Amino acid sequence: MPVSNSGTTRITVLADSDTRWKWGALTASRLTAEGADTRLDGRLLRGRATPTVRQLQEVGVRADSLREVTAVEFLREVEREAPDVIVLALVGGAVQAVLHGLARIAADSTGATGTTGSGKRPVVVTGYVGVVYEKLADGLLLRHGADVVLANSRQDAERFRAVYEGVGADASGVVESALPFLGGAAYREKDQKDPKDQTDDPYTVVFAAQPSVPDSRAHRTYLLRRMARHARMHPDREVLLKLRSKPGEHTTHIEELPYQKLAKGEDLPPNCRLVYGNMGEVLDRTDLLVTVSSTAALESLHRRIPTVVLTDLGVREALGNHHFIGSGCLASWDEIDAGHSPDADPEWVARQGVAPGGTYEKAFDAARARVASLLAEPALPPIAPYYSPTTAPGYLPGILARHHLGPDGAPLPGAPAADRGPGPVRQAVRSAARGAYRHGVQRVAPVIRRMGEL
Repeated sequence: MPVSNSGTTRITVLADSDTRWKWGALTASRLTAEGADTRLDGRLLRGRATPTVRQLQEVGVRADSLREVTAVEFLREVEREAPDVIVLALVGGAVQAVLHGLARIAADSTGATGTTGSGKRPVVVTGYVGVVYEKLADGLLLRHGADVVLANSRQDAERFRAVYEGVGADASGVVESALPFLGGAAYREKDQKDPKDQTDDPYTVVFAAQPSVPDSRAHRTYLLRRMARHARMHPDREVLLKLRSKPGEHTTHIEELPYQKLAKGEDLPPNCRLVYGNMGEVLDRTDLLVTVSSTAALESLHRRIPTVVLTDLGVREALGNHHFIGSGCLASWDEIDAGHSPDADPEWVARQGVAPGGTYEKAFDAARARVASLLAEPALPPIAPYYSPTTAPGYLPGILARHHLGPDGAPLPGAPAADRGPGPVRQAVRSAARGAYRHGVQRVAPVIRRMGEL
């Protein structure tokens, strides 16, 4: 693979949450050949979901450098240092803003020829951190303009290309790959009649919680109580509620009603408890994974762990469990209580980029080859997102303004300077503002919503 003049391929990942940092950093590692000399620089986009130290440690991915930035600070850093590859692990609007900022930098430097003082602009890669079950067109078009748009499965690749071609946008950047964090040992089914399996390593049911699905107190309390009921019905089993974040932390989605808070008012049996930690490590001891629609289901299926996608609250687009229609995994807590352990449909699993048959490592070959080919080019074409002042004059300016960029991708007056780090006062104000925001989301907003329902 061609590399920069230093002999090292420099990859910068810009992420806006703990889960996207995990996806972005692991994707970066998949884009280079094994044993290649690579430098990984992590940049965390400052915002409501900027991960805490604990969240970063739980993800377990290490970078050569890691710090917080705004979009404008990031763009100025790229203009100075020009990495070889940029991985944008961001929400769609932020991806679009950075793409326009990068396009402006290249145009200013080269007159839109694609080359810069360091040789050429970086290769830009983006994609999705998990199951794409909502806002397909909106999210995809906000990502258009990247050199590589990764699709986590054959099904996603087909859908992505259809959307781009349907609006007349270039679909050549869509590359089929897989989720970069699948892995771990294949599941060994326990013999529930074997005393050793029962005593030393009890049958473990794990419910993978999601921050925003379901979103009502009644539904989240229902799921918590059904977990507790299952634990009481099966005292020989261990029933775990796998949580994504601690109170006060945010991840990709806002969690207004943390299960930790709801659990305080419930009488949970001794064999039903709340746990944190790396999902892969939790799956190491899982015999049955239960969820509404979490991406953890794909991690579980990859390891051949029996997996249930709950139907208790309906099979609905708002819940995301409609994505699993045809998987063979849809079931209810009543069925779980009765001992149901589903077998996933192998054809459905294969179309989702979940490869339990040993072909997973080849899933990134096409993406790796695409990036290598782009790095080998003497120059790259200008970044040309589908959304422009011509195609979306009523939509694009607002997206860019949220990141302090003008309609041309240039920083707006008053945007923070990259060379001015936050002083103690700014740090204190920022910390207080985040605390106030999270308090409002988790405590004030639910109260106001309940009052409005009276």
